[in-house]
Amino acid sequence: MKFLITGYRGQLGYDIQRELLKRGYTDILALDREEMDITDRDKVFEVIGDYRPDVIFHCAAWTAVDKAEEMKEACEKVNVLGTRNIVDASIETGSKIIYMSTDYVFDGTKEGIYTEEDEVHPMSVYGQTKYDGEVEVRRNPNHFITRISWVFGINGNNFIRTMLKLSDKFDTLNVVDDQIGSPTYTVDLSKLLVDMAESDKYGTYNATNEGYVSWAEFAEYIFKINNKNVVVNHVSTEEYLDIMGMTQAYRPRNSRLSKNKLEENGFDRLPSWEDATNRYSEELKKTKILRR
Repeated sequence: MKFLITGYRGQLGYDIQRELLKRGYTDILALDREEMDITDRDKVFEVIGDYRPDVIFHCAAWTAVDKAEEMKEACEKVNVLGTRNIVDASIETGSKIIYMSTDYVFDGTKEGIYTEEDEVHPMSVYGQTKYDGEVEVRRNPNHFITRISWVFGINGNNFIRTMLKLSDKFDTLNVVDDQIGSPTYTVDLSKLLVDMAESDKYGTYNATNEGYVSWAEFAEYIFKINNKNVVVNHVSTEEYLDIMGMTQAYRPRNSRLSKNKLEENGFDRLPSWEDATNRYSEELKKTKILRR
């Protein structure tokens, strides 16, 4: 099989490539903006048309949630127009497409757990553009859409890295406790995505590590397993913004996603977020040792 990865220098793209290589696949075209700007339609058709991949992992995206509110057109250009270009080229070459969506397609006001069939209601520019990208992807019948959240991996910045950096400077931190969701480790997610690529069980799936936690509880767990003596003050989103004197794009308060559909279609659920955080913390330590 031939695989093409967009946005491969990101946390997820990097681990998808590692997982493919681990399974013995060698025909991989891993691209970032420098090699293929997804907003350049002619370039997209040229590259995908020449390579003719069996599977496209579409990881490239505008992910700066707050900046998207100020730069709506730029965000739409990447997340909607860019995705449209990838989808059109994938249809022409008969390629499967695997698209990374987000919990931000929901408004987070539901009392219970969100399923893939729940009505979407994005409340931010980022969330809207990612959902519009979903609509584009569904034009290719051979598609997978995975809704993911709170992503962390070795090849980029994320909440865990941020907390560990802050723990070197502060012994008390304010962290919001009214946003509940599931952290997602790119190593675990990559295994699932490659399993999907090897199947034809197309559709939309929630794909996060198991279990639910608030950002404040997540921070406490990070400090605990890394032996950091930091007190976490649990604050509401509104209190945090007031303390910091800032505004930001809307964040869903409830991002609890059901993963039953994965199991129903023969895919393995991802391990617990605690187990994932433990393994990632060990990977971080090894990486720091190697970089020395």
